[in-house]
Amino acid sequence: MSYQLYRNTTIGNTLQESLDELIQYGQITPTLAVKVLLQFDKSINQALSTRVKSRLTFKAGKLNTYRFCDNVWTFMLNDVEFREVQEVAKVDKVKIVACDGKNVDDRR
Repeated sequence: MSYQLYRNTTIGNTLQESLDELIQYGQITPTLAVKVLLQFDKSINQALSTRVKSRLTFKAGKLNTYRFCDNVWTFMLNDVEFREVQEVAKVDKVKIVACDGKNVDDRR
């Protein structure tokens, strides 16, 4: 199972806009565009799970809300400090969406 969260990133939006344009000019079919998006979902999820090695810690001043629905956690945090080794970033508000990173087949 591949999540579609990354379609709302800059690269995901750009891909969708490019596919829409190709459909509009008759260069690809809508069916092919859907297949490309599904492959994007699989590829980005796989790349993030296997290629990203950095670790990040964070501490929030306040947990505003949290929700668990369909195996997806959503957290709304205020006054958050992110740390990676010696770098620190502070932000007023953060929304974190956390999904199970394992494939359905891996959980058997």
